[in-house]
Amino acid sequence: MPQISNKGIEMPASPIRKLTPFADQAKKDGKHIYHLNIGQPDIETPEIMLNALKGIDFKVWAYTASEGTASYRAKLAQYYNKLHYNITPTDILVTNGGSEAITIAMQSCLNPGEEIIIPEPFYANYNGFACSADIIVKPIMSYIENGFALPDIAAFEELITEKTKAIAICNPNNPTGYLYSRAELEALRDLCIKHDLYLFSDEAYREFCYDGKEFISPMHLEGLEEHVVVLDTVSKRYSACGARIGCLITKNKALYQTALKFAQARLSPSLEGQIAGEAAVDTPDSYFEAVSTEYTARRDTLVNGLNAIDGVFCPNPGGAFYVVARLPIDNSDRFCQWMLEDFSYENQTVMMAPATGFYSSENAGRNEVRMAYVLNQQDLKKALACIEEGLRVYPGTTRS
Repeated sequence: MPQISNKGIEMPASPIRKLTPFADQAKKDGKHIYHLNIGQPDIETPEIMLNALKGIDFKVWAYTASEGTASYRAKLAQYYNKLHYNITPTDILVTNGGSEAITIAMQSCLNPGEEIIIPEPFYANYNGFACSADIIVKPIMSYIENGFALPDIAAFEELITEKTKAIAICNPNNPTGYLYSRAELEALRDLCIKHDLYLFSDEAYREFCYDGKEFISPMHLEGLEEHVVVLDTVSKRYSACGARIGCLITKNKALYQTALKFAQARLSPSLEGQIAGEAAVDTPDSYFEAVSTEYTARRDTLVNGLNAIDGVFCPNPGGAFYVVARLPIDNSDRFCQWMLEDFSYENQTVMMAPATGFYSSENAGRNEVRMAYVLNQQDLKKALACIEEGLRVYPGTTRS
């Protein structure tokens, strides 16, 4: 029988989706599942975006330019320049979702066998993207005790070798919700300049910053013009995960031209997604203000509810819509599967993502889970009741 490729064998399964068969069976068994495992918001997509789709009137569903339509890139430049990025449309490469932006960046900036340093826990699919690009992720541990703050720069220095080509951050962070400070980003800037490294900045959750905290992009810092690669998407900002439209932004012209070759190889991003994305730029500020208020309330409901459960610790995130919580359990993979397969409380249960899949370090995250507060507060309270009861009866609970 023909053999599977080594890369196919090494490709990690998604911790966000790998328990789906157990969730499907639980639903067939009649259980109601509260999905905290995936960042699929229930916030409505802006009406202006949906109306743009309804108003499409073309006779031929044609290719677009590989870098994206001129009108969409011009509109995006307006959006980013309101945020003081100081870019032009020619710095923007439109991609099929943020995922493609990340893979194109990795393929354009790193050779096979070269290394990228990423603070962990990190977005699980970075591992898969790195596997596809034949590059090596060098994880650097952040810790739940201080809310997953950026590790000390000296720890980064220890990991840098002649194979190191880039550092990647997600800000605000998925899965932890941590929001990096200006001081932390300035320290990373100095490090990248010193060692001539790229700095990948995944900014999918830019709009979701709480408690009056300031969002800082590496694009705001002087001296990084040739180093920064911003990776972005409409998925979370506009609650439009199915649109599959993202972008890569860089002022490094040699890098842009290289990335464009990968974009040309896949032909073009979707026309309808760009039409919707272009309209979305005109979404009023009131939409984001209401969304921020709602997510702040949801965050407070989930974090306070988790910390009220005996043996649970959950830091309060400054952004995004995720938390990583430490639970009194023996094994997060086993617990999350057990909650779907063997547990029910009032015919309900909760689907969570084991945090092990958000780490590269072996055995890390074994008593942690990631949850997305993308459900309304009433459902979050019901999910919390399920989690508390689940921890009470789970055979692998470790608290005394």
